[in-house]
Amino acid sequence: MTSKPITIKPHEVKNQRTSVMMHLKEKGSINSWEAIKDYGITRLASIICNLRKQGYYITSNDVTFTNRFGGSGHYSNYQYVEPKVAPTNSNNE
Repeated sequence: MTSKPITIKPHEVKNQRTSVMMHLKEKGSINSWEAIKDYGITRLASIICNLRKQGYYITSNDVTFTNRFGGSGHYSNYQYVEPKVAPTNSNNE
């Protein structure tokens, strides 16, 4: 799958989508708790869905945890996969 590179600059962060893009570019992954506490974003899955539609390759890893009552819970950790640049074959003959 071909992935689109994230090329956003810090001064271009103006909304929730660009905040998530910058976070993914700088840290590589994000989950719903980070989105809520760092950016006030409560619908991270929707933003990730739209970014995928725009051509960014973002994987989801399901994480299971034990809550304070002993029950189990689940959340997704989203990871941005940077596009691979094909090596150039330069022969200086």
